[in-house]
Amino acid sequence: MPQLHTARLRKPPSLFRSSIRVMRFALPVLAILSSLHVYIGWRLLPALPFHPLGHFISIMLLVLSTFLIPMGMLAHMITSHETRADQLSWSGSLAMGLFSSLLVLTFLRDIGLALWVTFSQPIASELLNVSSMTAMLVPCVALLVTFIGFINARSLPRIVDVNIPLANLPQALHGFTIVQLSDIHVGSTIKNKYVQAVVDRVNTLNADLIAVTGDVVDGSVQQLSPHTAPLGEMKSRHGTFFVTGNHEYYSGAKEWVAEFRRIGFHCLMNEHVLLEHEGASLIIAGVTDYKAHTFDATQRSDPQAALAGAPEHGSPKILLAHQPRSAKAASKAGFDLQLSGHTHGGQFWPWNHFVRFQQPYTAGLHRLKKLWVYTSRGTGYWGPPKRFGAPAEITRLRLVAAS
Repeated sequence: MPQLHTARLRKPPSLFRSSIRVMRFALPVLAILSSLHVYIGWRLLPALPFHPLGHFISIMLLVLSTFLIPMGMLAHMITSHETRADQLSWSGSLAMGLFSSLLVLTFLRDIGLALWVTFSQPIASELLNVSSMTAMLVPCVALLVTFIGFINARSLPRIVDVNIPLANLPQALHGFTIVQLSDIHVGSTIKNKYVQAVVDRVNTLNADLIAVTGDVVDGSVQQLSPHTAPLGEMKSRHGTFFVTGNHEYYSGAKEWVAEFRRIGFHCLMNEHVLLEHEGASLIIAGVTDYKAHTFDATQRSDPQAALAGAPEHGSPKILLAHQPRSAKAASKAGFDLQLSGHTHGGQFWPWNHFVRFQQPYTAGLHRLKKLWVYTSRGTGYWGPPKRFGAPAEITRLRLVAAS
């Protein structure tokens, strides 16, 4: 009896602490979301030619969206039932995608109306008609963009072919192919079926090497290992090389690195390997995520350390680094090519225009002094199952001699 009594006393404090953590996250988010949903309702509903019942339903939908978004983000903390948590996450993610477009379009409508009124000075009836028409247009366009974005996000990623011209490339390495995957984000809405389809497509490419540049997962090994298992089936001449992204640290990086090694990945943690390919050598290095040190001080990202002991001349140097922000240090360390992800290419409009304020490159191939940097738009998506103007990709990079 004393042991049972002690166990009962211990459980509530743990639940209480967990609830406090949830509330500390949820309340500020809920307050911000409430304000933004009120803004949408305030700017659109009075102009909509609805029956009172239509206005009531619209208000209820805005209220539902306000609560669904944070509940979707916290789904696995709200319920331990996996199916229910996934359903809640799906609902919250879809609501987030629609809300994002509604908010942006409402804001743009306000700017457009303000400019029109300022410069055209319309009569009251004209203003009323245009206000009503644009208020109807905003949710219609938001729904259309969200629907198209959903189809894009859930479709199998396209193959993007990129040639990388490298100076002094050995003849034996001309045409060497690297297939890059990044930001798959296996989790509540991306599961085994999607991952298997990606793997099957990768295996048709006959790559010399596969590079996985982080953010593979959003969840624990216990939850998601059955869904990441197909990644161990990827085939290439020299194997699969992996570096951590920030989401691995949110999900338990140590455990995931061990799991990825178990299924056959070469995990590069500020280190390199020297590959021999038809008589030529190639250095493949990898660094931990740019912000890894904020989770584990021993894992600070260090491109210079990743090259320790590598030959200085004669071998092209390729760095796998999750965030494009590693480019400056990679250039200084003497790398020829950096492969990154993280940005998702902005994932959907208009956020693709804001990535540049946080990262030096949003997507595609760029040059920093002698360093080429390729930034993938990602193979999956994060949050809303929505891609609009930034399609997912499986990247096939081909090394060629610079002319």
